[in-house]
Amino acid sequence: QVQLLESGGGLVQAGGSLRFSCAASGSISRVWVMGWYRQAPGKQRELVATITSGGSTNIANSVKGRFTISRDSAKNTVYLQMNGLKPEDTAVYYCALAHDSRTFWGQGTQVTVSS
Repeated sequence: QVQLLESGGGLVQAGGSLRFSCAASGSISRVWVMGWYRQAPGKQRELVATITSGGSTNIANSVKGRFTISRDSAKNTVYLQMNGLKPEDTAVYYCALAHDSRTFWGQGTQVTVSS
C-alpha cells in the first residue's frame, strides 16, 4: 500500500507564493510519476504538474512559468513551488503517484488566492 503525505497550501494574496511537498511511503517501484492535480468548485479535476522518477516534467500551460515541480527521489518526495499566484489558482490540490499501473491520491489541500 502507498500513502501520500501532503504539506503546504493555505491562503495567500494574489501575486504571492506557496510551496507544496508530497512524500510517498510504502511499496513503491523505482519507476513512477508523481505530481499535483487540482479541482476548483464546479470544475473537473485537472493536471497541474507532474514529474517522473527520471526527472521529466509535464507542466500545465495555465501555470507554466509560474509553478515549478522538483523531486528528491531518495526520499520519494516531490515539491511544487507556486509563484505569482492568481485568484483562478484557487482550488483543492491533490498529490498523486502512479506506478505499476495504479494511481494513488493524497487527501487534498485547499489553496485560496485572494484578489
